[in-house]
Amino acid sequence: MAARDGDGWVHCSCGRTHWGKHGAAGLLLVRRDLGEPRVLLQLRAEWTHGGGTWALPGGAIDSHEDSAGAAAREAREEAGIDESRIAVRLTHRAACTNDDWFYDTVIAHCDDDAGAHIANPESVALDWVPIDEVDQRPLHGGFEAAWEVLRQKLLDSLA
Repeated sequence: MAARDGDGWVHCSCGRTHWGKHGAAGLLLVRRDLGEPRVLLQLRAEWTHGGGTWALPGGAIDSHEDSAGAAAREAREEAGIDESRIAVRLTHRAACTNDDWFYDTVIAHCDDDAGAHIANPESVALDWVPIDEVDQRPLHGGFEAAWEVLRQKLLDSLA
């Protein structure tokens, strides 16, 4: 197993601090077997960054990983997702102003629950949420800021 070298804070030239020395990635997983497509959201534990908000399973990318691999690993660690049961469709990159740091959202599809369960203490709850109801929840700030763009990309991936 390769070393986990991505954990850590980056002090970005934009003036903010971000998690992930090599950037970060999260999995936007859409379930297609329930009639209406639903996305997996994670309620973050209070002690985590952005605790008490709903977000995507995700975290720091290690130097030896690509974004899809990191997002799948984080989703497995936090939400029990079995990557053999998902199909990656696309990746959306949100980069900081000076490209000092980035967050990649990996959009993937599944046709069942993909094994979703609370897999570690970072998750308080998991829920499959209809796409049009995502923004009715208290969302993690970064996810909330990106949701409209991600929502459109997600809908395009389903077409």
